[in-house]
Parts: sequence; structure tokens; C-alpha cells
Amino acid sequence: MIKSFDFGNEPRQDELSSLVAKEVQRVLAQHQEVMKERSSIASRIGTGNTAATDLLSGPPQQTIHDDLTALASEFVRRLAAEAVSRSYETADEAAPLAARAEGRRGGTVLQARNQQSECVRIEDWAGQVAGPTYLEQRFGIPRSTLHRWQRHNDVVALRKGARKHVFPLAQFIDGRPAPGIQQVLSLIANPRPAWLWLTRPSARLDGRIPIEMLKQDLAAEVILAARDFSST
Repeated sequence: MIKSFDFGNEPRQDELSSLVAKEVQRVLAQHQEVMKERSSIASRIGTGNTAATDLLSGPPQQTIHDDLTALASEFVRRLAAEAVSRSYETADEAAPLAARAEGRRGGTVLQARNQQSECVRIEDWAGQVAGPTYLEQRFGIPRSTLHRWQRHNDVVALRKGARKHVFPLAQFIDGRPAPGIQQVLSLIANPRPAWLWLTRPSARLDGRIPIEMLKQDLAAEVILAARDFSST
């Protein structure tokens, strides 16, 4: 009969296959030895004694068949158990990955929503804004010119997202930023409060709106008011 395996440590499939292969070789080798011995005995008894030959060959054949059948059953059972074990391990590994992937998707959606709400908030307090493409198509302002204005603080650029900037349309007149914006930005360095100040009525200007005054070539009065505002 086949010997019992020690599966207490739950060997992996390759270890199990090796053990089974060795056991099959042992059973087959034993089978060959038994058959040689039976053949030798049968030859000594004589070929004419059919009953004795059948008696010698029958039981060993059945025993070996039972051994191999039991071995195959044990092998299949162990493979099934191993497959179930690995399926649970895969599921356990996949769950955190799926959770992280879901978290990344959720983070991307949240970031997109934040950017969208940021755009809405900018328009709520800054008025109509546009990016370089719109300004180039509708106002004929080349991107290179817009970027040069931005570098020299000739134009108010409001950050939208990590790197993108938008430009309030109310600051442009005849395709150019209103004169005096550079001086205002030199006094109020942050473009957000600078634009807020430019677009709200100012008590220092008798309730007038600074950006509208810049468009009317009243930059000197606006710059003085901006200096007073920045010093308070």
C-alpha cells in the first residue's frame, strides 16, 4: 500500500508534485519487482498450471491498482486544497490593491471636482476669466505676449489648479491690459487681493472702482490709493 504523506506544513504544488512523482516511481518499481518474482515462480511451476499462474498474478495486480488509485485521489484532493488556498491568498492581495485603486480613482474625481469648484469660485468673485487660448482667439493676444506681460506683472494672472493661470477679462482694453496694473501689482503683490481691490469700490477713490479708472487713464489716482491701501 502507499505510504502516508506528512502534509502538516501544507507543501506547495511543486513540493506535492515531487512527492507524488517519487511515490509513483516507488509503486511502479515495486510492481516490476513483484511481476519479475511472480514470473519466475510461474515459470518454475509450469505454463500448463493455469490456475496457479492466475492465483499468483491476480492479487498483486489489484493491490497495485488500488495503490495508484488512492495515490491519484490524494494528489487531486491536495491540488484542490492548494488551489482554494491560493485563491484566498489572491483575493486577500487583490482587495487592498482594489481599495487603493478605488482610492486613487476617488482622489482623481475629487481633484477634478475641486478644480471645477475652484473655477466657479474664481468667476464668482473675479468676474469673467479666460485662458491663453481664448484670449488669443477672441482678442488676438499671442501667447508669447501674454506670458511676457505675466512675467513683468503687466497683467493680473490668477492661479487655477497647480500650474494653470486664467486672466480676468475686465482688465483688458483694446487688446492690452489697462495701464497702471503693473504699479498696482508692485504695491499689492498677491494678484488675488490686488484684483479684489481693483474691482471693488474704494473709499479712497470716493467709491469709484479702480479698474474702471485705469481704463479711463486715471492711473495716477489709482496708484496713490493702492499705496495707501498697501500701507494699512
